[in-house]
Amino acid sequence: MKKNLAVIFGGNSSEHEVSCISCQTIIKNIDTDLYNVLLVGITKEGQWLFVDSLDEIANNTWRETGKKALISPDSLAKELLVFGEEGLESIKVDVIFPVLHGPNGEDGTIQGLFDLARIPYVGCGVLASAVSMDKFYTKICVNHIGGIRQAEFVGVYKNDLKDMDAVIAEVEGRLEYPVFVKPSCAGSSNGVSKAKDRDGLVKALLLAAEHDDKILVEETICGREVECAVLGVDEVKASGIGEVLAAGEEGFYTYDSKYNNAESQTITDPELPEGVAEKIRTSALRIFKAVSGSGLSRVDFFVEHGTNDIVFNEINTLPGFTSISMYPMLWAARGIDTKTLVNKLIADCMNRFE
Repeated sequence: MKKNLAVIFGGNSSEHEVSCISCQTIIKNIDTDLYNVLLVGITKEGQWLFVDSLDEIANNTWRETGKKALISPDSLAKELLVFGEEGLESIKVDVIFPVLHGPNGEDGTIQGLFDLARIPYVGCGVLASAVSMDKFYTKICVNHIGGIRQAEFVGVYKNDLKDMDAVIAEVEGRLEYPVFVKPSCAGSSNGVSKAKDRDGLVKALLLAAEHDDKILVEETICGREVECAVLGVDEVKASGIGEVLAAGEEGFYTYDSKYNNAESQTITDPELPEGVAEKIRTSALRIFKAVSGSGLSRVDFFVEHGTNDIVFNEINTLPGFTSISMYPMLWAARGIDTKTLVNKLIADCMNRFE
């Protein structure tokens, strides 16, 4: 008997558009012999809508549906409620695939709802999602496991910016320009900028504050940007290594260079110094386990120029599934095609909850 699988996409976050692209890849690769696929889109404003078909997502008309949707937190019901012109419909949900990136989807909030409803879901749980989404706490966690280098950083709260001179003094007292300024809880490089001097730092802090109340100011690591995919629940595996070659004048992988600049490239299995690839894979697994990861994550590093040191950057618990996303590309390079990958993620999550 087929299971009912709800795919939830969109979301009230700055990564809404990326989610709408990722979900199409995942929906196309779900084994429909095993699952009835239910589509639930969340608008940027946070409204939940029942979507009738993949075509409505592809042609960007899904927000026009008049059907409201709701996942009940009732742990006995395990249902999706759909409110349409014909009245209320209740549909049992066996498993959920949240294709949501960024705040309100990748940060443990929606995972908490699924836990209350006791519905199995793909990906990391509440703790891993929350810790990994917040770059402050990721750094604290990774510092405690030891043996993994990270960029030096200064943490700033939005309220601190009322005394901008004091913030600048602290940053300049601990770090040298240029520095990277990031919202603590944003993804896809939203709100991230590189500050080369004091004026640039002020602008970067104000920009980051538009995205989050917590801001991370980091030392610049000059190196190659590399990524490693992690997959599994009980038997966790790390993929090979991918390298990002960012286009654009900014000198880092911005939102625009990721999704809008065709000159940006991602390479699987780049040439690396001896032992570096294995050290990245080992570090990725240690970090994934340290945050209590489950299902999938993409772990990002730098390989520092000159020293070839491995420097941890960040972990993403719901990586993208677009045509240029590294996560599925890395597993495809290891012989796991996207359809196999998607259905393994679903099966693994159901086994975990059982």
